[in-house]
Amino acid sequence: MTRSTAGRRGAAAITLAAALLVTGCSDGDETTYTSNGSGPRMFTNPVVSTDAPDPQAIQVGNIWYLFHTNSQGHNVPVRTSSDLVDWTEAEDALPTLPDWADPGKTWAPEAIELAPDRFLLYYTVAGRESGRQCVGRAVASAPQGPYSDDASGPLICQAELGGAIDASPYRDTDGSLWLLWKNDGNAIGVDTWLWSQRLADDGLTLVGEPTKLLKQTEPWEGTLIEGPFFHRQDGRLLLFFAANAYDRAEYAEGYAVCESPTGPCVKATENPILKSTDVASGPGHASMVIKDGRTWLLYHAWPPGQEGSTDPGRQVWLDEVTWVDGKPVVKGPTGTPQPRP
Repeated sequence: MTRSTAGRRGAAAITLAAALLVTGCSDGDETTYTSNGSGPRMFTNPVVSTDAPDPQAIQVGNIWYLFHTNSQGHNVPVRTSSDLVDWTEAEDALPTLPDWADPGKTWAPEAIELAPDRFLLYYTVAGRESGRQCVGRAVASAPQGPYSDDASGPLICQAELGGAIDASPYRDTDGSLWLLWKNDGNAIGVDTWLWSQRLADDGLTLVGEPTKLLKQTEPWEGTLIEGPFFHRQDGRLLLFFAANAYDRAEYAEGYAVCESPTGPCVKATENPILKSTDVASGPGHASMVIKDGRTWLLYHAWPPGQEGSTDPGRQVWLDEVTWVDGKPVVKGPTGTPQPRP
């Protein structure tokens, strides 16, 4: 061994030892670090600490786009992130409402990519003519918008059933497009059904007739179910939904197994799969994302004891979902540090 080789190895050993001291690496250390030792690879909920109800996220390239119910003066707030944890301040994805809509009640927006330059946004808004909440659709050439709705009226309204809210688009494995939503029956004291109907290939109109899938039937659901979305796992079509009053600790998340997008659907016996704990109250109205092969649930929840308050309101939480015998198991609400996605 030459002196120069020994010197290089000695310097490398000193550098490694220094790095270990800086990162605090030791047996039993719960903190993990990036490959270059630049910082912790952990996060703690909530990932959005301000009012951001009914979150839904899509990935375009390496960026995630999070849409949620109106807040901070925006009709449809949109935030961006590269890691699902650190989100930018909200901008308005739908700065101008259509002429048939009134401002102030723009709820539960969800987006879908149809082509690299074509994105559809489905959103709930106050319909002026019906006096009820209705579903509209808007188009943009970029995921963050601005989206524009050029329709002369709502896509769905169902005023006689209390209105229509919580629209969720879904592309099935055969390429077909579908839309889920809820009739807002609790607004007039009637049943709240989750509905499904096929969308035209351009996503702008509905095809055929709507199908009723589920309504409130179980004690934990109270008087309503809402916030539906589809997810396929190992070939099975799962229908996730929230239930009970949104401003109560009893609000929670469940799911059903469906034979097709038009049903029939059977609720899981282990429902609810996400419910209040001592760190988060009323968790629900979720969406599901996949990152690096791991499944995550984005959902909103109140700080315990602050249900119904506007400060901070419903915050965004992120927890992992594992699959046990094909069934989703949500590791949350989790209020302690956990590895980032």
